[in-house]
Amino acid sequence: MKVVFIIPADDIRRSRLYRLGNRFYGHSNAITGPLILGRILKDAGHTVEVYEELYHDINLKKAGDADVICFYTMTTTAERAYALADDFRRIGKRVLIGGMHASALPEEALRHADQVVVGEAERVIVDVVEGRITDRIVNAQCLENLDDIPFPDYSLLQGKREVANVMTSRGCPFSCNFCTTSRMFAPYRRRSPENVISELRMYKEQGFKYVNFEDDNFTADKDRAKEILRLMIKNHLVFRETFFFGRTDMAKDEELLQLLHDAHLNRVLVGIESLNQKSLDYINKKQKIQDIEECSQALLKYRIRMIASLVLGLDCDSVQDIRNGVKFCKKIHAYQLQPAVLTPFPNTPVYEQFAKEGRLLSNGWSHFDMMTVNFLPKNMSSWKLQKEFLHAVASFYTFASSFVMLKFFGVETCLRRLGMWLVIRVGRVCVLFISLVKNGNIFNRLRMQSVKAPGVLQPQTPNA
Repeated sequence: MKVVFIIPADDIRRSRLYRLGNRFYGHSNAITGPLILGRILKDAGHTVEVYEELYHDINLKKAGDADVICFYTMTTTAERAYALADDFRRIGKRVLIGGMHASALPEEALRHADQVVVGEAERVIVDVVEGRITDRIVNAQCLENLDDIPFPDYSLLQGKREVANVMTSRGCPFSCNFCTTSRMFAPYRRRSPENVISELRMYKEQGFKYVNFEDDNFTADKDRAKEILRLMIKNHLVFRETFFFGRTDMAKDEELLQLLHDAHLNRVLVGIESLNQKSLDYINKKQKIQDIEECSQALLKYRIRMIASLVLGLDCDSVQDIRNGVKFCKKIHAYQLQPAVLTPFPNTPVYEQFAKEGRLLSNGWSHFDMMTVNFLPKNMSSWKLQKEFLHAVASFYTFASSFVMLKFFGVETCLRRLGMWLVIRVGRVCVLFISLVKNGNIFNRLRMQSVKAPGVLQPQTPNA
């Protein structure tokens, strides 16, 4: 049996400008889940292909030759997945849908699929594909021992990738009120260091030069993280660049910082979120302003490049709070800025709060992309928040800052920053122009809402 996995991308992320920006932002990598599930099905004797739309268009005719077509959904890709799924079902193809969004709203997804898999699918995927499990909604049990999961198979991926993704744990011991993964992958579980090293050895043999640790928080268990890093160094499994997600508390452990440096874990996304302590408490971040300042200094000392993440539109934040956050990221010479508009994803506390308060906008799931405003903020209009997102990226990625990056991180980083500067300038002009066009597009609606404050509706998927 031929099985195809499709990881769709929304309209904005399929645009040429966004794909160009992606090339400047970092090296291409693929979502891990379908590569693991594909490996399981391949080992069971099936022919498997994995397609991802983020970096290039999919050959839908070739993908349509499959017996079973599986879609992995995030909230922002749900509408695209549903549209493709409907097309395939019309020509008689069997369609399965899973992933984060389908797990949150399985009955919605079921309107576009023969079956929906909720949760972690490794234990059930073969039985579902081969027809032994026939439930329309399949509730997959949480995996207890992550060492039992086979490694991803990148040979299944239709398209070149530069980065191998490694998930050394699932879930997160923290629970910020806007986070989906800490709820999808609960409880928090960890792989053994030895199992992680075996996977890294495989990628070294396959010739990968870049690795991403995709854990929500690689340094959550510091002793385990240090053991993995020691084994990487001991076994010569150090890559040219390794990315990871971390929290500010890593700055309190000098041994950990040195090991991160020595093992070339030299690019980290840190959730600063806000420089307003009331906002940090509101989202249940469990960190202090002092923690943020100490972390930025420590990472610079150990030459670990920080990608600073800010959440824009928190209830306790004003416009000035947002701008203070961006100024701080520039001051500490953050390698990159990742501002995210607060997005009320389904099944999160912030979604429930905004739904109860009647503050959700009916934008459709494709706009739940952390770049578009989907709610009524407390301290500004929706359009003002949208403009603050554009202002944040434009004020951070400046022409002059590119040469600051040259001083700290070298020529390649300087050139990447210059590319981001150019793409963002063009993108900002495009958004502001589109907002003036009265054709019902999202940015025009947000602009008009700031003028006449229309009624607020619950989000709906047009194709659901």
